[in-house]
Formats: sequence, C-alpha cells, structure tokens
Amino acid sequence: MKTVVTNCHLIDVVSDEPRPDASVAIEDGKITAIASGGGAVDSDGARVIDAQGGWLLPGLWDVHVHLMFPDPPPATIPGRVIKYGLNAMEGLTESGVTGIRSGGIENWIDVAWRDAFDSGEYLGPRVFASGYFLTTTGGHAIRWPFSYQCDGPEGFIKGVREQIRNGADHIKLNLSGGIMGPDWDRHWHSFFLQNELEATFEICHQRGMKVMSHAANPNAVKDAIRLGTWTVEHGYIMDDECIQMFLDRGVIYVPTLGISHLTPRQATNEWEQQYVEMKQISGQMLARADAAVEEHTRWFRKALDSGVKMALGSDLGPVKDAVHLEMGLWVRDGATPMQAIKAATKTAAETCEVGDVLGTVEVGKIADLIVVGADPLEDIANLRKLRMVFKDGKLVVDKREV
Repeated sequence: MKTVVTNCHLIDVVSDEPRPDASVAIEDGKITAIASGGGAVDSDGARVIDAQGGWLLPGLWDVHVHLMFPDPPPATIPGRVIKYGLNAMEGLTESGVTGIRSGGIENWIDVAWRDAFDSGEYLGPRVFASGYFLTTTGGHAIRWPFSYQCDGPEGFIKGVREQIRNGADHIKLNLSGGIMGPDWDRHWHSFFLQNELEATFEICHQRGMKVMSHAANPNAVKDAIRLGTWTVEHGYIMDDECIQMFLDRGVIYVPTLGISHLTPRQATNEWEQQYVEMKQISGQMLARADAAVEEHTRWFRKALDSGVKMALGSDLGPVKDAVHLEMGLWVRDGATPMQAIKAATKTAAETCEVGDVLGTVEVGKIADLIVVGADPLEDIANLRKLRMVFKDGKLVVDKREV
C-alpha cells in the first residue's frame, strides 16, 4: 500500500538545510517521491498521514551499543535474552533508534535479536552483531560476561573464527585499556603483542570481517589504523599523527563522549543527572572520567574540525536514552546539531555498510524515518519529542496528538 506523509519539515541529511512544507511518498517499504516548498506528490489511492507540522528525518542510529541492561544483568541466560531484547525494542519505540551496532554481548544474543527483528515477528531496530568482544587475558573489561579472553596469534584466530561461526557481522577487538576498570586496565595501556595484532587483523581481512577497534591511546589508534580497522572507538588520547591517519585511510571515528563526560561534576541538564544517578558509578571511576575528559574533548574537537569521518556511538544504556545523551554531548563539545544528526544517521548507516539504502531521506532508499515535534536544528533535545516512527515504510509508532 502507498503512504504519503504530508505537512512536515524535512531534514533529509543530504542537504544541510531543512526543506519546509514537505511531503514524502512511500511504497513497498521505500521512498518513491519527495516534494517540498508546497509541492505535492501523487497521493491517489494512498494512505495520507498528516505530520502536523513536525520534523521528518531518517531514523537514528547508535553504532556502539552493549545491549546489557539493566546493570547488573539477570542471572540466567533466558532472563538476559528477554531484557536485552526489550532494551533494543524500547530504543525503537521510545526514541526512534532504527539501527544499532553491537560492541559486545554474551552468548551471541545480538545475533539472535538481529534475526528476530529481521523476521518481522518482533518490532525492533536493525541490529549489526559482534557477538563477544575479543581481549587478552588480563585485558580490558574482563569483568563483563561478554569478554572473550584470548592469548597468542592462534588464540585470537580461533576467537575470530568462533564469532564468524556464530553469525557475527563484524569483529570487536579491545586493543587497549579503558577509563572504567581496575588499575591495570587504564586507557593509556595497550594489551596486544605485535604478532597477536597482525594475526588477528589478517584473519579478519581474509574472512571479509570489518574490525571495530577499542583503541584509547595513540599507539593503539595507530596500530588499528595501520592494520586496516574499519572504525576506531573512543580515542580518549590521540595525537596529530592519529588525526592524519584517519584522514589518509578514511577510517571512521566513534568518540563515545559519554564515558568521560557523564559524571555528577559535569552533568548539565536533568537527563544527564538522571543517568548519573541511575548508573551509580563508584567515586574512583568518576574521578577517572573527570581526569580524562579534557583530553578526550580536545581530540574530539580536533577530529571534528579536521574533517575526520565520525559516527555516533554511545557505549551507554539503555538504548532509548543513550543516543540522546551522546548527541547532546556532541553539541555541547562544539558540533552543530546537523553534524550530530548526520553522525547518527548518514555516517552511522555507512559505518554498518548500508549507507546505499539507509541513513538519508532520498528516493529509492528504505523508509526508516522518524517525525519529531520541534526543530532539532534549533535544539538537539527536540529529538526527544518523538511523534512517529516508520520502519520499512510502515508506521510502527504513532504519538501524534488526536
């Protein structure tokens, strides 16, 4: 059935300027026509949906997600499967998150929910699955159940092959430490030996698997880029050579600002304060985040101003809150609202290798769309005013005023 959405302002993420008084036609799950400036699309035989003057744009994405929520997770695997699936579903229905990329989850639960959502039997976002993340014995984040500890070239090769066998879309590697962890897991620490790095990237390239590299210091960032990573996550500490390598190789940077920015000292609005209260992070970890934030912010701005390709990933939870928190931090740190929106739509879809069919509002693309009640280019928080969500051209969430 043909659908026409009328009476909206269009942010297509192709142009930096919104298109007023727009209409969008959808048929067989795809966008078939777009008009703006008072122009009309053919609506004969169509279901016409009045957007009530809202702002229509592509569905949002979060390309660094751990579905683990609540924290701590349920004790049983069935309990986790249910809760993690609900977390993803609420991201779509409560916040218009139509795509997520997993950065590590146990028992390949992300693979299961990817297939469940793709089947159409359950309503949720498009999931791009990693399975477990691979780290060394005594590496980063080993307290989480989704860490897979490997040692030596053979150990990492086996770890990669197991993720492939169980249906992962990409491989997540923890090359360095992080902000949150024990004293031997710090973000300036690197964990892989050179032969481990080379063997791991070699098997990923051989099998056509894109690599998602947790790399938090300059050496780890440069190792990842030199060996052919698809994305670099975090980059808490970098240098000018890192920035140039990003530009030269076209590698995507996912800065995950929330990890260093969301502390009681730094919270600037009610949503950030609520997140900090919910997470109950220890004083020691909060102090580490506060100590890291200035450097993290500096390299985020350097990458942004230099034209590094950047996508929005939060490394936060739950999904329904995370994308909005991260987008707000982007704007606070100097990105324009349009830059944050582009990072959470167009570039995020490209990160998941589906930019040819998703991520912008263009004729021929899949109609994963949202409508919000006020202009997000004026205030990025207006993305929280969700009115409608379309997935595959179907209106799946409708919160319009009657």
